[in-house]
Order: sequence, then structure tokens, then C-alpha cells
Amino acid sequence: MYLLDTDHLTILQRGGRGAITLEAKLQSVAATEIATTVVSYEEQTRGWLSYMAKARTIEAQVEAYSQLEEHIEIFRNIPVVSFDVQSALVFRNLRKLYPRLGTMDLKIAACTIANDAVLLTRNFSDFSKIIELRYEDWTI
Repeated sequence: MYLLDTDHLTILQRGGRGAITLEAKLQSVAATEIATTVVSYEEQTRGWLSYMAKARTIEAQVEAYSQLEEHIEIFRNIPVVSFDVQSALVFRNLRKLYPRLGTMDLKIAACTIANDAVLLTRNFSDFSKIIELRYEDWTI
């Protein structure tokens, strides 16, 4: 199984050269092998809610709601891996081993490890510190 990190989801949403490369590689894998985490959903949802809160005009609010609807549609069409008891146990261990890494990154790593998956990410600077994590960048 391959889990899309928040950055890879964002690349797919925004398009561009990285998205073309990523989409091509994703098409070479069975759709049942691609998922994301509920933690990535949380990260993106928080971002869209913040964006919406800053929309001052009615036109900006309409645009913000449109973007939120696109966000919802993306998550309707991709399996989402839970942050379950097994992930929580892995997270607790990772938190002890890597206290300087961000909570959300550690939760995504925990979901990946607990599901024996490979994380698709560009964030090698943080995730490379987690010895037990398998990760790749499919945007290159």
C-alpha cells in the first residue's frame, strides 16, 4: 500500500509538472493500493477552514466554499487510513524516539508504519529521520 502525504495530495490538487509525474506513477499502481491518512485530511481541512475564515467579501466566501467542496470531493474518491489503536501505539513510540519532529508528521508516519505501507512524500528532511519508515517521492 502507498499512502499519499499531505504534500503529495496538495500537488495533485494544484496541478503542474510535479502533478503530471505523480499522476503517471499513480496510474501504474492498482487504485486499491493508493490511500491517504485521516491525519492528512485533518491538515488540509484545517487549512481550508482557516482560508474560509479570512474570506471577507461574499465573492471570496463563494470561492472559499467552492474550494472546500473540491477538497471534500477529493477525499470521497480516495481511501482514508484511520489513526487507530495500532497507529496510536506506534505514534507513542515515535514521539519518544523523535521528540523534535512535528506531531502531524509523526502521526502520518505512525499510520504508514502500522499499515506496513510506503509514504509518498517530498518531506525527506523530517521523514528521513524515522528509521522504520519507508518513503518515496513520486513527483520526480
